[in-house]
Amino acid sequence: MTLSTDLMELKEDRIRAKYAQAEAMLEGFDHTPRIARKSEPVRVEERSPGLGTRRRFRSTTPGLVTRSTARPEGVQLANRILESDDDVLTTPVQASVLRALRRSLSVAQVASDQFAEQSGLADLKRKNLAGMLDPAQKTRFHDLLKASALIVLHVFANMSDFLLADLVGETQDTEAQSGEIEEILIDNDQLALHGVLWELEQEIAAGVSNDAELVAVIRSACEQIMEKVALRAESAAHLDAFNAAHYRVEADNFDITGFTPAARAKSTTLAMAFKKPEEVIGNHIAKYQAMKLAKMLMAYDFQRKLNPFAEIGGFIFTFMGDGKPGTGKTTLIQMMAGLISEYCNNAGYAFRYQNLSTDNIDSYQGKSGQNAKAFIRNIIDPNVIGFGTIDDIDQLAGKRGDRQSSAGQLEITAVLMESFAGANTVVRGNCTFGMFSNYPENVDDALRQRAGARFLVDGPQSREDYIDILHLLMGKNHSIPVGDHQLFEAQALKKAVAASYDRHSRPQEDGLIRVFEKVRADIGDLDTIAKLGTYLKAIQEADERFTGRAIKNITDAVKVRAMDFELPDAWMENPDLFLFKDYDTKKAMIADLARPITVDMVIQEINRYADSEFRYADKSDEVAIENAVREMRRMEEAKRRYMEASRP
Repeated sequence: MTLSTDLMELKEDRIRAKYAQAEAMLEGFDHTPRIARKSEPVRVEERSPGLGTRRRFRSTTPGLVTRSTARPEGVQLANRILESDDDVLTTPVQASVLRALRRSLSVAQVASDQFAEQSGLADLKRKNLAGMLDPAQKTRFHDLLKASALIVLHVFANMSDFLLADLVGETQDTEAQSGEIEEILIDNDQLALHGVLWELEQEIAAGVSNDAELVAVIRSACEQIMEKVALRAESAAHLDAFNAAHYRVEADNFDITGFTPAARAKSTTLAMAFKKPEEVIGNHIAKYQAMKLAKMLMAYDFQRKLNPFAEIGGFIFTFMGDGKPGTGKTTLIQMMAGLISEYCNNAGYAFRYQNLSTDNIDSYQGKSGQNAKAFIRNIIDPNVIGFGTIDDIDQLAGKRGDRQSSAGQLEITAVLMESFAGANTVVRGNCTFGMFSNYPENVDDALRQRAGARFLVDGPQSREDYIDILHLLMGKNHSIPVGDHQLFEAQALKKAVAASYDRHSRPQEDGLIRVFEKVRADIGDLDTIAKLGTYLKAIQEADERFTGRAIKNITDAVKVRAMDFELPDAWMENPDLFLFKDYDTKKAMIADLARPITVDMVIQEINRYADSEFRYADKSDEVAIENAVREMRRMEEAKRRYMEASRP
C-alpha cells in the first residue's frame, strides 16, 4: 500500500529499537500513585513450597535473555497479565496482549521522539541534562514535556485498543469494564506511561479472571485514557504540529491522526431485511434525500480522510425523520442501509451500521453515557463508511427539565449533543446519523436542533400511493386485477419530489402561515437577502426557539438543494469511474454537477424547517397543557375526597 503524501511513516527499525525499554516497563518498575488510591490485590497462595505464583515474562529480543532476572518491586504488569486466570500455562490471548502492549509502548515512544525532534524538545532536554538550560526557556521546556506526555499516552492507548480489537472475536462477549482511570500524569513521558501501566495492573488485579475480561478491561481503560487525554490536549500548548501531522505504522496498518482514535476497518454483519427504493411508498422527499445521502457517503476519500461534499457543502451529517406510527420510518432505514451496504460491497469498503436503542440505557451511573460514546465512536471511525440510527429517540434521550427523564436518558442526551455539534465535532463525510421519532415534540429542543436536515415521514398520501402499497404488500399469491391504475407511476421520484418541494413554497402550519402572510403584506415578495432575513426575524419573534442554529440548518439544507443531483448509478456500479479516483478529481466531478441557489430554494427550505419547528412546538405545548389540566383535575378530585373523608 502506498502512503498518501500527507502521511509520515514511523520506521520499523526505530520501533523495534524501543522493544527492550518497553519490555523493561512490562516486567517491573516502582511507582507511587499521586492521584489514584492503591487497592490491595487478593493474595494468591503459592502452588507448592518453593514455587512462586508469578510467572516470568521471558524476553524474545536477542541478547536480553542474558540480562539479570532480578525485578524491581512495585508494578509488574506482565506477571499480572499471566496470572489473570487459573491456567498454569500462558494462553494465546495473554501472549497476544503482552505483544500488543509492547508494540504500543514502542510506537508511542517513537512518536514522542518524533515530536521532540520537530518541536525542539530534544535540544532542550540535552541542555537541561547538561545544566545549560536558559531560565527563559524553562516554561517552554515544561510545556513541551506536558505535550509530549499527552502524545505518548494517547498513542499508547490508541494503538493498544486498535491491536486488541482483533482479539475480541477470539474471546467470549463480556460486559467487563475498567473502573475510573485517574492516574493520568503529564510531567514527562516516562512518568505518564508508568501511571497508566500502574492503573492497568490495578484494574486487572481487581477482578479479571479470564481472557475475555482481560481484553475487555484493557480496552475499556484505553478508551478512558484517550478521552481524558484528548480533553486535556484541547488546552495544551505546542500541539498544533502533532495535530496537523499524520503518522503511519505500515506493518500494523495503523494511522496516528492527532488525538482521534483509530479502529480496525471492519464491517458489521447486518441482520436486516433490506428494502429497495420502489418498496418505499410515499415519503418522496425523505426517500429522495436518503438515496442521495447514500451516494454522497460513497464519495468519501480514505486517503484524504475527507468527503468532497463535506468541503463543498451539501453533506448531511445528522437528520431527523418524524411521522406518525406506521408511516415508514423503519422501512426508510432498511432502504438506506441496504443501498450503502450494496455500494460498499461493490467498492470493497468497510461498512458499519449500528442502532442506539433502549438496551443502551443502564441503571449504573455513567454507563449509559459510555454506551452512547461507544456508539458514536464506532460510527465515526474514519476508516469505514458509517450509518448510525437512533430509533424512537424520544424514549432514548431525555428531555432536560422533564422529571420523568432518567439519569441514563440525560447522559445519552448530553453525549449526542456534544457529538453532533460540539466543540470537538469533526465532520469528515464518512458517516451520517439519523434520529427517528413518532413524537419529536418530546425530544429536547437543543438536541432536535442539532439535526441538520428534516425528513417528514408521512407515508402514503394520495389515492395512487394507497393502491401501490396495497399491491406491494399483497404479494404475488393472487390473481386480482390491478384495474385502472399505472402501478408505481406516482412513485416516480423526480416528478413526486418536485411537487413536494413546490408545496413548501407556502407554509403548512397555521402559526407559520400567519407570520408568512404578515411579512409579505408588509414588505412584498421575498426576493432579496434583506427580505428573507426579515422573514426569519419574524419567525424568531413568533417562536424564540428559532435561533442561529436554525439558520445554519436552513442554509445547509439550501446547499443540499444546490447539490440536488444524484450521482450516476454507473459510478456506484463501476468504482473505477468515480470511487477510486483521487480526491481532487472527485471534487471536480461533483462541482461540475452542482446547480445555482435560487430564491425559491431558500423560501422552500425556510418553510420546511420552520414548519417542522412550529409543528413540534404546537404539539409540545399542547401536551404540556393537557398534562397540567389532568394534574389540576386530579388535585381537585383528591381535595374533594379528602374533604368528604374529613367530615364527622
